[in-house]
Amino acid sequence: MALRENGNSRLVYATDQGRMCPGCGKPVAACACVSRQGRSQGDGIVRISRQTKGRKGKGVSCVTGIALPPEKLEALAKQLKQRCGAGGTVKDGVIEIQGDHRETLAAALQKLGYTVKLAGG
Repeated sequence: MALRENGNSRLVYATDQGRMCPGCGKPVAACACVSRQGRSQGDGIVRISRQTKGRKGKGVSCVTGIALPPEKLEALAKQLKQRCGAGGTVKDGVIEIQGDHRETLAAALQKLGYTVKLAGG
């Protein structure tokens, strides 16, 4: 990529790497800026919702608002998946558990000391 003379141009997307971080210029997945910034604390309430959008009608329970580092978030997701007896994943700081397990997740997270709200309809 050639920069303009005034330095007013930067790479935002590369076909082979995807989105690029505006701060460090690396791919978003390998961004060094995110690890320094950490996650925002939010309002301290963990919200559990059910979503079907983009999943061909199959629902997942989404847990948002947990401010933990990625490693601890993965460990918590594993614990919740075992508790529900279902699969799931962590995407962009959101824990997704396959199926409608909102009540089970709420009870498990309250037991761990989180303030929990059931969000959505």
